[in-house]
Amino acid sequence: MEGWLYILSMTLLWVVVIITLIHVIMDNRQPAKTMAWALIILTLPLVGIVLYLFFGVNHRRERFVNQHQLDQLTKRSMLSFVEQHDLRVPDSHKQMVDLFVNQNMSLPFKDNCVDIMTDGYAFFPELLADIGRARHHIHIDMYIIEDDALGNLIVDALIDKAREGVMVRVIYDDVGCWNVSHSFFERMREEGIEVHAFLPVRFPTFTSKVNYRNHRKLVVIDGQVGYVGGMNIALRYVKGIGGQESGDGKSVWRDTMLRLTGGIVYSLQRAFLVDWYFVDRTLITDRVYYPATLLSPLGGKTEGTLLHGGSRVGALAQLVTSGPTMPYPEIMQGYVRAITAARRYIYIETPYFLPNEPVLFALKTAAVGGVDVCLLCPRRSDARFIEWASRSYLRELLEAGARVHLYDAGFLHSKLMIIDDALSTCGSTNVDFRSFENNFESNIFLYDQGTALRLKKVFQNDLALSIPFNDVPSLAHPRFFQRLWESLTRLLSPLL
Repeated sequence: MEGWLYILSMTLLWVVVIITLIHVIMDNRQPAKTMAWALIILTLPLVGIVLYLFFGVNHRRERFVNQHQLDQLTKRSMLSFVEQHDLRVPDSHKQMVDLFVNQNMSLPFKDNCVDIMTDGYAFFPELLADIGRARHHIHIDMYIIEDDALGNLIVDALIDKAREGVMVRVIYDDVGCWNVSHSFFERMREEGIEVHAFLPVRFPTFTSKVNYRNHRKLVVIDGQVGYVGGMNIALRYVKGIGGQESGDGKSVWRDTMLRLTGGIVYSLQRAFLVDWYFVDRTLITDRVYYPATLLSPLGGKTEGTLLHGGSRVGALAQLVTSGPTMPYPEIMQGYVRAITAARRYIYIETPYFLPNEPVLFALKTAAVGGVDVCLLCPRRSDARFIEWASRSYLRELLEAGARVHLYDAGFLHSKLMIIDDALSTCGSTNVDFRSFENNFESNIFLYDQGTALRLKKVFQNDLALSIPFNDVPSLAHPRFFQRLWESLTRLLSPLL
């Protein structure tokens, strides 16, 4: 009897395995990702099937917001776009701008003011000052809001504004804040702040969407000031990894955040309100959320680590959002388009380098063609498995003629790309499969020489604190078993 039960159970298992493999194959995703899932499911059937149900089901064909609702949420941004009678898009950037407009109505806005902040000591005081000046509303869309000293300081400031009658709305990612207690968010709700988790994971509901996270870092205040970049709200962005700076500075957290004023804030507002509709099912289109925007309506400049001449006025900008439910990976397309158009140099900062095939091929092609491709990653990552998986990609890029450097003054979490003193982008997007294909991300694309030069200076300062990849013998020339392990982890890179 036991023998028959064993045979029956194994037969059922392999029937489920075959059905799952057919589902993986017929999803028609990139062959590398298909093969990675097939490998896991065949070698570890039970574990592989569970992992696929949680992390592998493709939701790109789903739409969380239908076209009519999207048109409604875009209407005010469109009105502002039409009012830009003298908008001029340089011919060199027109195809890129049109790409984003045609894909998801990411509209360009002229005459924007851009402030660059390169650590938490610059970002959080400026954010608190802008919160203090808020008169109508504060919108925050964050992957992580920690229940630590800094998180509670920001929450206290938000509660003060809510008590003054300011409308405060907060979106946090459920998985990003898994270790944050419910009481932390309940404290905000009890004070009149509207708070929602993005795609909450509750068994069995939404378990298949645990892999699709809102990784955006957006703030909009009174529809006039916006923030976008790589920083979440957590003490480590000030004190570094472990919450405390080490004597040699190795734990310092290096990141980039942009403070924006001008018409581009309309795009940040639209992005937040689309996310808000998804989590709250409230369609907000009132004109009060899209006020007539001045260049610096709330004032305020951060000195010290606000770099390179303060604000840059006059920048042409687009906010681009992407996510697994959109028809195309818009930010990835923008990266490929910008990389293939580069003629002199491509400078990239990213904490994780697990590029998918289109981006890796574009970078290698540019390097072989004589473009100065320089990639800057952290020497010490906060995710060891990803660090191992990335090393073979880094060596592959080196072999194509690119330069690869490792930031050695702390943990580099900045996400930047600067090209030819003409185009720059900053946001929440890492150069990896997850950001390009699975996460909800947001990046600002800036078509402005002055801003590109300032971000180039940021890159060069970081480069001065880095070491060449080839100067670390254990990385440049790994032993056999280390190389084998890196190759094995690379097989899983489409899933990380």
